[in-house]
Amino acid sequence: MVQKELHKIIISRTDSIGDVMLTLPLCVWLKEKYPNTELVFLGRTYTESIVSSFSCIDQFLNWDELQNLPLSEKISTMNADCILHVFPRREIAVLAKKAKIPLRIGTAHRTFHFLNCNSRVNFSRKKSLLHEAQLNFELLRPLGLQSIPSLDEIQDQATNFTVPNMLPPTFLKDINWEKTIVLHPKSQGSALEWPLENYVDLANLLVAEGYSVILTGTEKEGALFRHLFQLGVSLIDTTGKLTLSELIFVLSKVKALVACSTGPLHISAILNRRTVGLFSMRKPIHPGRWKPLGMNSISLVFDEKCPTCAKGVICQCLRKIPVNEVMNALLDL
Repeated sequence: MVQKELHKIIISRTDSIGDVMLTLPLCVWLKEKYPNTELVFLGRTYTESIVSSFSCIDQFLNWDELQNLPLSEKISTMNADCILHVFPRREIAVLAKKAKIPLRIGTAHRTFHFLNCNSRVNFSRKKSLLHEAQLNFELLRPLGLQSIPSLDEIQDQATNFTVPNMLPPTFLKDINWEKTIVLHPKSQGSALEWPLENYVDLANLLVAEGYSVILTGTEKEGALFRHLFQLGVSLIDTTGKLTLSELIFVLSKVKALVACSTGPLHISAILNRRTVGLFSMRKPIHPGRWKPLGMNSISLVFDEKCPTCAKGVICQCLRKIPVNEVMNALLDL
């Protein structure tokens, strides 16, 4: 049973940027349901800029810093009325119990939740046909949620995103944003990826059509592909050069982005930029589960009825998505 008053709720999601992006809409529901409750997001250092850009979050609690504190300090920091274990993590579940948080909500499919959570919600992510953002809402049932919202409703809830107030990096200060498209070729191994040679062909087509192209990613990723591109005034490599706040700013300004199922795809979509996501139809990595939330986004697959994907077998059909199809989706042709 939900307490009459909840002074503080902790939302625990200590994994990747994309997963955090798809968790933020439930925070809007919580703030609307409990407007006087402090919402604390427990996350990792690399997602702090994302969470800080979401207006309904009152405080960011950094797990990378917290886990290095003495146990007594950890427990005092975890002072709350409720914790939502959106991303199951044993050490956090144990800590929440030691901190005597009265309501500890987790899934019923983790053994350590049986030992440490006193409210367990029975649902399966693996077998569900729901989107990842909808599945996150299942954990709100002990807090009064009656039914899972539609994706349209969740997209409305995802608009509480504030772009950092900053100037563009000096090497982008003269760029024409409305004629600029971001290509994000890699995913740090988190998703199936379109071939690098396709990104090269797409970049060349865009430049020929009068667009500027910005390549984004980590320094390690840039080392894998920057030498493949004809870099210059219209094709700019920013890999390893942008902070997350700067990346959010850049994505808020450009015309569009192309990426596979990775964090920047979800950031671009919530910023209402033209967002083209490249997906496999294999469960559980298909667009029905992971497509970006945004009214101006589109998810491309090679074959919606791919027989190999339908069997759940690892398939490379995503690599066959034609460059001209991505080009047409980008420019809405």
